[in-house]
Amino acid sequence: MQPKPPQKDKQRINDDIRAKEVRLIGSDGSQKGVVAIAEALQMAKDEELDLVEISPEAEPPVCKIVDFGKFVYQREKKAKEAKKKQKIIEIKEMKFSPKIDKHDYDYRIQHILDFLSKGDKVKVTIRFRGREMSHTEFGFELMDKILADVMEFSTVEKTPKLEGRSLTAFLTPNKKK
Repeated sequence: MQPKPPQKDKQRINDDIRAKEVRLIGSDGSQKGVVAIAEALQMAKDEELDLVEISPEAEPPVCKIVDFGKFVYQREKKAKEAKKKQKIIEIKEMKFSPKIDKHDYDYRIQHILDFLSKGDKVKVTIRFRGREMSHTEFGFELMDKILADVMEFSTVEKTPKLEGRSLTAFLTPNKKK
């Protein structure tokens, strides 16, 4: 049977710390300097707190005197806050046809602007059907009009490109100042 690999996330506390000397940070955040592990453990015991290894890679390892339960709670709270602040950028797609009515066009442009204002990227697709493939210039004219109408709110990430029976372009929202 093979030994288990060490867990990277596992925090060493109190007697689990293997170093002979540690750089100690007190419970008030002050630097205590490099002390022997036995002395550091005694200081933590005197304050009725735990000795937690903060940075095991440092030479000597950095340890802090804290309440371990509170320390774990604070670390998880920070991780949740960081995760909350992350914005997942989605790619929304808006499809057009070369022969589109004004009302339909305006409605789709409004949706593109809504997507961009929410911070999402937009894929604009113009699909050609049947004989429309022989007149792709109408699609390129429509794409130029679309890009001109949303230019102040976005930048073109990928220029219009004809792929098979569809003409596509990607828009990204402008950075808010």
